[in-house]
Amino acid sequence: MRLTTKGRYAVTAMLDLALHSGQGPVSLSEISSRQHISLSYLEQLFAKLRRRGLVKSIRGPGGGYCLDQPTENTFVADIIDAVDESVDATNCSGEANCQEGEVCLTHHLWSDLSDQIHTFLSGISLASLVERREIQQIATRQNHREADQIAMTMVD
Repeated sequence: MRLTTKGRYAVTAMLDLALHSGQGPVSLSEISSRQHISLSYLEQLFAKLRRRGLVKSIRGPGGGYCLDQPTENTFVADIIDAVDESVDATNCSGEANCQEGEVCLTHHLWSDLSDQIHTFLSGISLASLVERREIQQIATRQNHREADQIAMTMVD
């Protein structure tokens, strides 16, 4: 199965945004710092997420990004689809030309698996992830680490 860093990073960034959305717009630099994702890469991802209506940008001082839909209505599969990522278990990228230009013996098996994975991810909302205790614990750890880093830069 192929799920590249583009899809993984998009889901991670959207989950970070959902976790911090109660504090107003979230800057990409904050997400970058917490999740160790390049700022320029986040800018590319968020341009696609904005075009798909998953996030909206707020300009000006104190600006950043907000979710454009409730977390209950934003699903992992939507995020992956928005950044032009596919969850594909076939060797032919779903083209059905796996064996010298023709369908291979197991193409339909791997294609069905791809569909099952997409269906599974379509059932997982950001809200359900935000509610998970272990995700909240990780977010708390990341927030403390970020606060410590800010405090150390102020001392220097």
